[in-house]
Amino acid sequence: MTSSAATRKFVTRAELGKSLGRVRRLPWTLVLGSVLLTIYILVAITGPLWAPFPYDRIGTGKPFAPPNAKNLLGTDQMGRDLFSRVVHGAGHELFLALTSTALAVVLGGFLGLLSGFVGGWFDEILMRLFEVLISIPVLVFALLVIMAAGLEASGNEWLLVGVVALVWLPRTGRMARSVAIDLVTRDYVLVARARGESAWSIVWRELLPNATGVLLVEFGVRAGYAPILIGSLGFLGLGVRPPTPEWGLMISENRANLVAAPYTVLAPALALSGLVISLNMFTDGLARVLGRQVKRF
Repeated sequence: MTSSAATRKFVTRAELGKSLGRVRRLPWTLVLGSVLLTIYILVAITGPLWAPFPYDRIGTGKPFAPPNAKNLLGTDQMGRDLFSRVVHGAGHELFLALTSTALAVVLGGFLGLLSGFVGGWFDEILMRLFEVLISIPVLVFALLVIMAAGLEASGNEWLLVGVVALVWLPRTGRMARSVAIDLVTRDYVLVARARGESAWSIVWRELLPNATGVLLVEFGVRAGYAPILIGSLGFLGLGVRPPTPEWGLMISENRANLVAAPYTVLAPALALSGLVISLNMFTDGLARVLGRQVKRF
């Protein structure tokens, strides 16, 4: 082996050792949460390719068949394979939770940063509106929005995304506004004001890059709550329509058979709780790395 090849090998091993050392220094909640989330994402992306049955196929086995070699998690009241429905449901849950949370953080973050920077009557009116919306219980607020949209539209996935985003928006906006109030006195903001830059330019170029850490943590917090809210709406029959394999809807459909066939409820319930725990662990670990405090309200 030549000296250059040996040097390259040594450098590679040294870099690998440094990388492993950095991973060991990360909070265990961040590492474990990242691993679990990766598994959920991989299942959501690849699951439809290897799931044994389509999620809506009836008669894959006898109704309420217990777990067996053909139906790994058993079947529901229509003989649909629970394992396939749980696997297909991962994509629906992640899409609804992450899309709605991202929309809430983008809109709420911008409004909050703009409110904290502009101040005055705009800040007063917007914050009072946010306080009114936050005072309404989350589930009640979501139900009111769905009722306003009309029950006939309640099964639309994009309506559900908008409902969850609207619920989280005032909370995200208040968090972003508190960050903006701290940032507006910084030198780089004062210099930007002295240059005559517009409020939009200062919010986009100066405030947003320095508020990214807080908004990332806020995204993780809200994403952890989103599956619970989506599952609750599905349980009440106001989420997506059957036969969509949304885990809250699956729990609702089989709750009457909890004693006779508990696996029909436990399978989606464990999948939903695992996703929520993964998101919360990831958020807690991310907050520690960024030196932020997670506020849950």
